[in-house]
Amino acid sequence: MPLTVNVHEAKTHFSRLLEQAHAGQEIILAKAGKPYARLVPLAPARPQRQPGRLKGRIGDAFFEPLPEDEINAWERG
Repeated sequence: MPLTVNVHEAKTHFSRLLEQAHAGQEIILAKAGKPYARLVPLAPARPQRQPGRLKGRIGDAFFEPLPEDEINAWERG
């Protein structure tokens, strides 16, 4: 359940609220009693893609022509 905090209180206890958000708590910032913004933890960063990381792991057989019986099986459906 999100915690609702008014802007004045958020300014006063911002460090504590950041720690709570980092720990997984959703915090709603309210202005004049109305929800105004949401303070949530960041999603974990996805690992960077590395081009060529499978180089040498995929053999040349992948690119060879299919055997005749397999081609016929595909064409027959």
